[in-house]
Amino acid sequence: MPRWRIPLRAPMVLAAAGLLLAGCANPSTGSAADDPTKPVTITFWHGWSAEGEVKAIDDSIARFEKLHPNIHVKSVGNVPDSTVNQALRAGGDEAPDVVSSFTTNNVGQYCDSGMWVDLDPFMKKTGLEKEKVFPQSLLDYSSYNGNQCALPLLADAFGMYYNKDAFKEAGVSRPPRTMSEFIADSEKLTKRDGKAYKRVGFMPNFRLYQNSPDRLFAQWAPTYFDKDGKSRLAKDPATYQFFDTAKKLMDAQGGYDALERFRTSFGDEMSNQNAFLSGKLAMHLDGEWRGLMLNDSKAEFDWGVAPMPVPDDQAETYGRGYLTGTVAGIAHSSKHQNAAWELVKFLTSDTDQVVQFANAIHNVPSTEAALKSPKLDADPTFRTFLDIAKNKYSQVMPSSTNGGMYIVQLQDFSYTREAGKAPDLKKGLKRLDKLIDADTLQSRN
Repeated sequence: MPRWRIPLRAPMVLAAAGLLLAGCANPSTGSAADDPTKPVTITFWHGWSAEGEVKAIDDSIARFEKLHPNIHVKSVGNVPDSTVNQALRAGGDEAPDVVSSFTTNNVGQYCDSGMWVDLDPFMKKTGLEKEKVFPQSLLDYSSYNGNQCALPLLADAFGMYYNKDAFKEAGVSRPPRTMSEFIADSEKLTKRDGKAYKRVGFMPNFRLYQNSPDRLFAQWAPTYFDKDGKSRLAKDPATYQFFDTAKKLMDAQGGYDALERFRTSFGDEMSNQNAFLSGKLAMHLDGEWRGLMLNDSKAEFDWGVAPMPVPDDQAETYGRGYLTGTVAGIAHSSKHQNAAWELVKFLTSDTDQVVQFANAIHNVPSTEAALKSPKLDADPTFRTFLDIAKNKYSQVMPSSTNGGMYIVQLQDFSYTREAGKAPDLKKGLKRLDKLIDADTLQSRN
């Protein structure tokens, strides 16, 4: 299941509440002096809540306890980041030992604040070589400034779902691979009844479902920050190319106003009235979980999956996509950090465990060995996302000490820009850079 359950604007709430700022935590309250071979009970807080997900977690814990009969794990699900961070600030016996988060954007704050402990000493002590176990891109989003305070616990890869029946009807032979093909095919696939839309090729509007601008922007491999941590969106040519392409996608299909009116007629993302499932979209940006849902809903058309298109001048990178995922770590306040590490190590690095968990909840495995395992789900649509995850050009969002606030600022600007309310793009991007830098500075003070 997707990480959509964590609202895209959640980082703003957390930062505003002061839950993650540096200095809030007291890293001295926990202990790594415990003996992990002695009987102990540790608590694991996670965000999964659906019946199948909870079963997959419980099965994982049962496998762990079989290997470590002295360690009993108390699992607590459906816990949001805000609750975790309130508990870690308070500390005490009620706080969790092992923590997880769907929000990789917050890793910079977890590490910088000290609320999640640095895992490198535990890896060194137990011989886990992280560079050999995990793809580098996933290590990038689970660390900050050299502090590996989290490890990847499955991943999400984003690609393009497409309606093969609509493609055949429109005379489009294959999914587009470049942005110029993307624009042309979107126009061909758009179908009207008079002035009213029956279907659009691709809905570029940033408020649609998973269309957060950072996800499509990843196809350009932007550089968000310079070496000093300053926002550089206004200096990156990729930013201008991205917004130019988004505008061309809109114009080719009728313009923002008409598309936005059509978008507001769509059903809920997770219902059978989802716009792709109901045939209102011929192409759609989404994660690997969507395929399972399309099968469960018995889609009435033939569909396929492909990577999202790439800029024409980066055609060699086709196959890339946007990556995110779940992360797991150890609470600074835990007095059983060595026992907690045994659970974190098992959940994140044991190949059979990672494969079984990935198959159970239809997420992308997060270790090199698991990605190559013959035991993985053989569904070809799922394997497309595995290829995206393995692609060396795939992108993750850079960690920041202000969490995901810079993504929220990019979203807000993108909404304004697509609606035609920020006509001077360069001026708008310079202002965006200043807003991001101000938030970063505030989070450090």
